[in-house]
Amino acid sequence: MSASSDLRPRPALPNRVPRSPRGLLAGLSALLAAVALSDLSAVYAGVRAYTLIDEDRGLAFASQQELDGADALYQTAGQLQNVTFLACAIVFIVWFHWMRRDAGVLGPDRFRNGPSWAIGSWFIPLANLWMPYRIAVDMWGASTRLPADGEPYKVSFWPVNLWWGMFVTTTLFNRYASQRYQDAESLGEVRDAVLQVITADILDIAAAAAAVHFAVRLTAMQRLKAAEGPYGADDALARIDGISA
Repeated sequence: MSASSDLRPRPALPNRVPRSPRGLLAGLSALLAAVALSDLSAVYAGVRAYTLIDEDRGLAFASQQELDGADALYQTAGQLQNVTFLACAIVFIVWFHWMRRDAGVLGPDRFRNGPSWAIGSWFIPLANLWMPYRIAVDMWGASTRLPADGEPYKVSFWPVNLWWGMFVTTTLFNRYASQRYQDAESLGEVRDAVLQVITADILDIAAAAAAVHFAVRLTAMQRLKAAEGPYGADDALARIDGISA
């Protein structure tokens, strides 16, 4: 969807150019890529385990060594996923808070709550399925370029919506698939649960890609607005590049 910047008077911006966290963005992108790679390894391990299971005949055409190897590979892939996800989650929240703080400089009239909510909102049960999204939408609007010649500047919110939609969908489906796998008793239930876990891992890869796109776009928007804002373009860019170097 799209939205337009309104033409209401805006409060004066503080005399501080937001710092563009290029190093933090690069680290976050690398960790999101690591998450995607760990998911890919889990998909491979899941497919291998799935092909060893024959619902009608049992574990057909597979030696005990093959079964043990498939199970060990599956467990290792799961541990790798947990480690990469935890590291990525920490860096993402740090980046999210940083961007919220700088967005408050670029559009101080866009926010109802302080920057600390960019951290706290992730840890409130149930509310964490909605509050971080609202903060992201406000950051996106605050980082949008100012209207030119009295015409509102239209901006698409689809990167925010895609990222959050994929994140929530993947989180909920992953919990469901993991629970089905843990509760599975019969061979057919195990086979179906493995297939659902594979699907969850594929969705997680797509969610990581959407998160990278969202992070890169938001960072670029803040940089552009800082350069075009009331600071003076040349001076702003020089200061941002100097801090980011």
